[in-house]
Amino acid sequence: MFGRDSITIYACDCSNEALERANKMIEVGNVGSIAHRFHLFHCDFSTNGFPKWLACDSCQGNFLQKQHDQFPDAEENKDTSLNNSSSLGERKCCTGGVDFVTLIFTLSAVPLHRMPSAIRECFSVLKPGGLLLFRDYGLYDMTMLRFEPDKRVGFREYIRSDGTRSYFFCADTVRDLFIGSGFKEHLSLNIVVSNQQIAELGRVCIEFGFMGNFRNPFDVILQNFVH
Repeated sequence: MFGRDSITIYACDCSNEALERANKMIEVGNVGSIAHRFHLFHCDFSTNGFPKWLACDSCQGNFLQKQHDQFPDAEENKDTSLNNSSSLGERKCCTGGVDFVTLIFTLSAVPLHRMPSAIRECFSVLKPGGLLLFRDYGLYDMTMLRFEPDKRVGFREYIRSDGTRSYFFCADTVRDLFIGSGFKEHLSLNIVVSNQQIAELGRVCIEFGFMGNFRNPFDVILQNFVH
């Protein structure tokens, strides 16, 4: 947001407390050029989906059409920017979708059986050629090792004291979830590992996390975002 005035962020959470904290951070920052480009809204997209003002049914249908059509002039279309509203059918009925979706330690809090629908919701509001940026807990992360056995509520799934859930991913699960929802892997998944000495246990624990980029499959070069 600080780098380009054209970037607008839509951030959602199902916790009013979290949204209030985010608002206060923007207010404390006292940066007028950012406040009007930072839009918060209450939403649990894993159960209710995203609001239609983000990407209406008509625009979502247009996205799908572009993904499935075969264009004879594909080479010319490569130079189309994701911000080109005429090429992507951006309309006054909604914002016209988004160029990027970030899921940073978000999906792990969604119950496993709702993850596919949550990812499909992300796919539905992402413009053709857009990217989903993912980072979350990996299997045998230290957070997982700290859970007591009675906190386990499912396969690699645990519940915290505040009632929220934590799921711990392996690379195959991540790929299956996203590719099964229509994405294609843009960059190979990276396993982020950090060693932490635990003195009282006399051993080294390994913290695992996954980072991945998944693309909404459409042959578009993101020229406006590489400079």
